[in-house]
Formats: sequence, structure tokens, C-alpha cells
Amino acid sequence: MDIKKRIDELIKIINKANYDYHTLDNPTITDQEYDSLMDELIRLESENPSLVREDSPTVRIGGEVISDFKKVTHTIPMMSLGDIFNEDEILAFDERVRKVIPNPEYVCELKIDGLSVSLLYENGKLIKGATRGDGMVGEDITHNVKTIKNIPLSLPNDITIEVRGEIYMPKSSFAKLNEERIKKGEKEFANPRNAAAGSVRQLDSKITSERNLSTFMYHIPHPDEFDIKTQEEALEFMKGLTLTVNPNIKKVKSIKEVIEYVNSWQNKRKDLPYEIDGIVIKVNSFKDQQKLGVTARTPKWAIAYKFPAEEVLTKLNNIELNVGRTGKVTPRADLAPVRLMGSVISSATLNNQDYIKEKDIRIGDIVSIRKAGDVIPEVVEVKKERRNGSELPFEMPDTCPICKTKLIKKEGEVAYFCPNKNCDARNIEGLIHFSSRDAMNIEGFGEQIVEDFYNMGYLKNINDYYKLKEHKETLMELEGFGEKSISNLLTNIENSKNNSLEKLIFGLGIKHVGKKTAKILSEHFSTIDNLMSASLDELSIIPDIGVKIANSIVDYFNEEKNKELIENLKNNDVNMTYIGKEKNINELFSGKTFVLTGTLSSLTRDEARDLIEELGGKNTSSVSKKTDVVITGASPGSKYDDAKSLGITIWNEEEFINNTRRI
Repeated sequence: MDIKKRIDELIKIINKANYDYHTLDNPTITDQEYDSLMDELIRLESENPSLVREDSPTVRIGGEVISDFKKVTHTIPMMSLGDIFNEDEILAFDERVRKVIPNPEYVCELKIDGLSVSLLYENGKLIKGATRGDGMVGEDITHNVKTIKNIPLSLPNDITIEVRGEIYMPKSSFAKLNEERIKKGEKEFANPRNAAAGSVRQLDSKITSERNLSTFMYHIPHPDEFDIKTQEEALEFMKGLTLTVNPNIKKVKSIKEVIEYVNSWQNKRKDLPYEIDGIVIKVNSFKDQQKLGVTARTPKWAIAYKFPAEEVLTKLNNIELNVGRTGKVTPRADLAPVRLMGSVISSATLNNQDYIKEKDIRIGDIVSIRKAGDVIPEVVEVKKERRNGSELPFEMPDTCPICKTKLIKKEGEVAYFCPNKNCDARNIEGLIHFSSRDAMNIEGFGEQIVEDFYNMGYLKNINDYYKLKEHKETLMELEGFGEKSISNLLTNIENSKNNSLEKLIFGLGIKHVGKKTAKILSEHFSTIDNLMSASLDELSIIPDIGVKIANSIVDYFNEEKNKELIENLKNNDVNMTYIGKEKNINELFSGKTFVLTGTLSSLTRDEARDLIEELGGKNTSSVSKKTDVVITGASPGSKYDDAKSLGITIWNEEEFINNTRRI
């Protein structure tokens, strides 16, 4: 047998099978046949390593591990699109276009909720895959894009071309991934977009391969090189290269047809096997696009219509109580699971008893829920017309649901508290808080692991984190653990000792001392000893501290057990000094007040807030006349409308990122 000929034959058959299945959605061979062909190819390649081709489908199995992500400079910037949110803004976009192009044709495309990718083929072979990054510079993720089954590793001809599109995670892959994470005791991904973003940024390509990602391609940066004159032609050209193009694209000749397309998909999007968050509207002719031009950040010939935040109905099965680390008892709605903006929601906060009474929320009600700021699930209203008489009013119990201690309600406050400082729920929440990302950031300590270690007696107080190494051999014998996982946990604990002081102060869980206050205190006092010895007067005069917080700090450090805790942490070599960055003042941020709304794609909400503060700005949660800038991500909600009505400056995510670089 001619082995090289057989390998080439197998690659041709398998690549066609991948194309038929993943691009055309028309499988031509059975799974059994496919597996048999792959097994044969893997065997032949392992026996003849010199015959392994770079475009072999075996690379999709993954296994390449890199040490870090290299930077990639885009030859043409990967620009983001401007966002619009209603029909009037669609009409305004058309009006701007018609001032330059009297009778424009448009192409409407579904806005896939994933992350942008650039693919570079050289002589028909895939040689590079890169993220969008900041538009100018992205990250090299070639080892990971090669594992995505509907990305061809080689094209039908020896063409050199860059194409751009979106990597996404299908709803079915997302559901399967979260099921697996739940079984492993790991935290679920919030939505498919976050899951896809996390998957392509894996150093180990085998992990990415197992996530079952997919792509749609929608752009050719150099269409003139291939005599392509319209967006419609570009999409057909990419189809001819065996690249996957979304099948729901439509060319229209009027803005009325655009609006009809938008409205139709607003209703149908739930039936799609992937998430979309809007519609992209593009001028079809590339010649017309050139006439319209671009701004510094966005093209004038395209716009992204964003769907409004969703509200869905579900049944409120029960009202349960959560006991936090400070003893605060918070009612929580136990909901019949329902999909909302890409994630499955089964619970929502109800804040306090007054909130429940004000909205007249009862157990058994059908309620409308949405994501506040498109992040936190909240009950919007009760559908009282759906009541059948079986619904039960809620009454706050007298005792803690965990330790049965009588609850207290302080004068002037709406919340109830469990006063028992030895309450198991309070202790566990305090330990979870200490290891959380914004506090000591001890990776690996999810809620379930902390609770298990607490119940087994290994983790009863904060200092016990730093004594876990004494139990290494015993912990490795626990079901679900082993030498590697325990060693990783212990390494992460050791690394946390080097954190700056503000993370420790926040992690201690002092009442009223949040992340921002911890940073202020650290910058002001520099060491934990200075803070511990500070008087009420010294604390009260610090901007943004005040008497309430000052009293809480003094009370905390007056307790002997807390002094003992600090001493023990010192003995375990936990850093007690502020080593944070000095503020890098930026004139666009210094002294100004910012509000974030919507979902950011390139960084988390907390990372964005940190960046604003590092540049001299201040974060607030609500829009008012005192707000200087509102920063909008995907699906920004009512804060965007408030900013527009008040005439407040609005930055999209790209503007925000670019402005952080102006020093």
C-alpha cells in the first residue's frame, strides 16, 4: 500500500465529511464510518510522522500547548460597529447614508453573539488565527482555531486571503459544557459568549477542541484583490472557499425592508441553535462604502441594531433565605428554570421583605424577570391576572434558617440579620468571600470546595487557608481530588500571600468595607498596623469613608479575635503592605464620574471599573446630572436612554478602550 497516497485520500474524505456535516448541515457518512477513517489516519500518521500534513484533520483533536499568547498586528484595523437601539435610529442611519448614496442597497446579517476572529490563509493553507483585541492588535490563537471543525484547514485552491468572522458556541454545546462543569463542582459559564471567549483563550488546544465551537464568516478585508464588488458577492465568494457563512442573510432595497427583517428576527431568534444579540446592517456596494468612509473608530456604511433587554415569564416556586458573611438575611426567589439572554436562570434576588411586600410577590406567582444591567436577574413584576388563589404570601421568619438564632432588624435598616457570629452559613460565606477574585483571589476554591472543607473541619477560619498544606497527604485522598489538584490549590494559596494590602482588607469582610473602600484605606495607611491603630477621627476625615464606615473599622480591630487573626496571618507570611499601582492620571478620566451599562466584550465590569479608577475617574451605579460619561456595552438598557435624555457623553466600548490610552 502506498501510505502517502492513503493518507492523502483519508484527509480528502474526512475534510469533505467535515464540510458536509458542519458547513452544509448535510452529513454524508455515519459517525461510525467517520470514527473508523479518523482512527486509520491517526494510526498511519503515528507510524509515519514524516508524512503528517499541516492541514491534517487530526490537528482538530488538539493537544498543542503554548506558554502565552503572542500579539498580532492587524494590517487593516478590525473596527467595531456603532450601536443603535430603536426604529428611529435605523431611519436616522438610512438618512445619513442617503445624503451620500441616493438609492443604497443594504445587506442584513444576524449579529452573532460571540467574538471576532481573523483567519489568514497562505497558498490555500490556514497559517494564522487572531482575536480582534483592541482592533489594532489582537492575540494569536492559531492553535485553537485549528480545532474548530467548520474552519477549513485548507481551501479548494491555492489562494492567499484574510477573512473575518465570529467564533461562537452553539446552544447545545453550551448546555453540555455546563452540565459537565456542574458534575465536576465547577462554576457554570454565564452565557455562550463568555464560554466561547474563555474557550479560545486556552493555552491547551485540547480543551478548546472539547468545547465544540463553531464560526460564521462575514468579511473580506481586501475584496478588490479578488474583483469582489459587493458584500453579497463577498459572502458568496467565501462560501465557494468552503467557509461557513450564515444562511439567514438578506439583501434589501429599502429601509422599510430592513425594519421588517429586524422585527422578524426579534421574534424568531429564540428558535436559532445559537445566540444573536442584534442585526448588522451594511451598505452592499463596496464602492458606496468607500464614498461613505469611516470615522476614527467605526465605519459609516454599517451599523449594529441591538435587541432590547429580554423579559421572560416563569413561576416563582418558593422564597428561600440566604445568610451572608455579615449575617444579612436576603430573600431569594427560587424560579422554574428559564432561558434569559443566553443563560438559564433559576433564581433571582428579592432584596428584602419590604421589596417583596411592595411588589406583592407571593409563592406560586407567575413573574416577569429580566437581567438588571443585563447581568443580575431581578423580578420585574407579578402577573396578578394569572393568579388562581393557591399563591401564598411570604412572611419573614423570626429565626436564622441555618443556626435558628433569633433574627434582628436594626433601627433605620430594612434588612434582617443573624447576630450569631458562629453561624455556619456566615462562616462559609466569609471563607468564600476571602478567596474570591476581588479579595485574595485564591483560584480553585469554588463555593462547593469551601463548603466541603469547612464541613470536614479543614477550613474553619481565614487563617486555615494557610495551614491546609499541613493536611496535603490527607486531602489528596479525598474523592475527586489528587496530588495535582491539591498541589495547584496549595500553590494558589502561597501566591495569594503576595497580594497588595487592599485585597486582604477587602477579604477580611469588615462590615461596610467594600473593594473601593479597601483600596482607599490601603493607599492612605500603607500598612495593616497603621490601619489597626487609626482612631475614629483619623478614619472619618478620609474622603469617601465617613463615620459609619469608620465605626465599623474601629469595632472590627477592637475585637481580640480579629487582632489574633491578623497576627496569625503575619506569622504565615501574608503581605500586610500596600504595593498597588500609583494612579496613572488621564485627562479624559481624572475627576470625572462614570457609569457602566451593558455587557463589555473585552473585559469584565470589575476590570473596567478598576481601569477607570487607575486613570483618576470615579464609578457610580446610576445616571444623574452629575454623571460625566456613560460607557455602553452590548444591550445597555435604560441607563443609555437616561444618558441621552440628559445630554451626557456616551462612549461605546471601543471609544472607552481607546481613551484609556490617552495620557
